[in-house]
Amino acid sequence: MEHHSITWRGIEIAITFTPEKFGMADHIELMTEGRVALPVTETGCRSHFLPVGTVAAHGGAVAFVSAWLDFEAERTGWSGAQLRLF
Repeated sequence: MEHHSITWRGIEIAITFTPEKFGMADHIELMTEGRVALPVTETGCRSHFLPVGTVAAHGGAVAFVSAWLDFEAERTGWSGAQLRLF
């Protein structure tokens, strides 16, 4: 299990990466400081399973998460957490 911290677009993110979790999938967990939304989660927390080797093929957990967030932000036009009143 690996633990990493990154700052992406000013948002502090804790990353936990478990390769071959349960012997069958890579697992990434994201948790933002203050539960700030990201383009992959409105709650600031995300658990995501991937085929074994996917994270390593993208240069490791930090590189994978950074690329994933950049891709989803571009794809969705995400510009930051938005206040929801209801």
